[in-house]
Amino acid sequence: MPSDAGYVNSIRSYFSVNAQLEPHCIFQPHTASDVASAVKALTASGPSCKFAVRSGGHTTWAGASDIEDGVTIDLSLMNSTVYNKDAGTASIHAGSRWQEVYKALEPHGVTVPGGRGGPVGVGGFLIGGGITFHTARVGFACDNVENFEVVLASGEIVTANKDHHKDLFKALKGGSINFGIVTKYDLKTLPLEKLWGGVVAYDSSTSSQHISAAHKFIDNLHKDPYASWIGMWAYDSKTSQHSIGTALEYTKPESYPAAFEDFYKIPNVTDTVRIDGMYNLTRELAQAPGLRNVFMTGTYVNKKEALEHTVDVHKEAIDEAKSKAQSNSWSMITIIQPWPKLFMEQSRKRGENVLGLERFDENFFQVLFDYAWDNEADDALFHRLASTYLENLNTYAKSIGADNEYIYLNYADKTQNPLRGYGEKNLEFMRRVARQYDPSGVFQHQVPGGFKLNSA
Repeated sequence: MPSDAGYVNSIRSYFSVNAQLEPHCIFQPHTASDVASAVKALTASGPSCKFAVRSGGHTTWAGASDIEDGVTIDLSLMNSTVYNKDAGTASIHAGSRWQEVYKALEPHGVTVPGGRGGPVGVGGFLIGGGITFHTARVGFACDNVENFEVVLASGEIVTANKDHHKDLFKALKGGSINFGIVTKYDLKTLPLEKLWGGVVAYDSSTSSQHISAAHKFIDNLHKDPYASWIGMWAYDSKTSQHSIGTALEYTKPESYPAAFEDFYKIPNVTDTVRIDGMYNLTRELAQAPGLRNVFMTGTYVNKKEALEHTVDVHKEAIDEAKSKAQSNSWSMITIIQPWPKLFMEQSRKRGENVLGLERFDENFFQVLFDYAWDNEADDALFHRLASTYLENLNTYAKSIGADNEYIYLNYADKTQNPLRGYGEKNLEFMRRVARQYDPSGVFQHQVPGGFKLNSA
């Protein structure tokens, strides 16, 4: 209840301040049976009794995993990870955060393909697809789920896998919160004790060298799928400084692998690269909570001109923010990541999902506009900047044949429609599965948060 310390702590633990709503009450279950009991009680109260489901609470927009006039089911107390050596899997409860998962698995010399930011929640990440350090070798995180434990709208607890509830198993691999509440995931493990990686910082004057290196890296990732690169073009109002950062990760304990040779040639300011474990490396990539945030994202064909224009609009957005922002502290980061056809090929090898990426046979890159600020008065400004300059980028990409309809759900803003980018065939499949497992439409109407099939 609002007067309880646990209520306040739950709300404050959401990553983004502008995503923090105040429900009538927060329910924190310990088991799948607790979740089932809650769902039965809430659905019995009728369709006007709205509720939300929260795993890690890392989505930046209000209403994604919380609710104003209703009940929030906060899964954060369901956070255990158990390694099943004989099965080669890890059983991970949906309220876990990835840093906890990696810490639990490291003593066993294994890991799972999961989030790259330690505090990100397991639940939403996996049912949204999930890009990882390992995607070039084993597909998306959802492709490595062997079993889902799911509470349906009826309150029934089922297990969905390749042998049982096969359609539900496929639909949950990217279909988000449209079918039920996943309470536990069994993920395939990978042997990994240590990897090499860290963050390298550069002066902004090296931008053109980074664009050339990134373009080449994306097209050549198939030559060494152990390599992972994230590029970050940033501006911080506190220092009035533009900068560039790269997260280089190599999923073997080998220092300075040749896969990153073009980035080594660029003079840097500082670096933290070393051989370390997943727990420490993913904590390093964690973003600071407690600010107001917006994410917006798009996917583009790997053309050098499109990469250059991405950086151009990043600078234009910053120039506009400088003259209009009222916040004492704000930052704007444009993140570029590889999304090559190798990802789709590895995904196909591991079975079916609903992401729809099998339609594409080109190397892409993904853009994330990641803006943070501290004054509520700037909410509309930063949302408008992200939307305006993403549309600018989309228009330019279309003019040079570099546009693509796919939108990564885990980075999408509420104004975007990632499910539509999965393709009509997958949309119709998901609608059929939703009708089968949720005939009353509880997860379309009574759970309004997230991206819904009825509005895709």
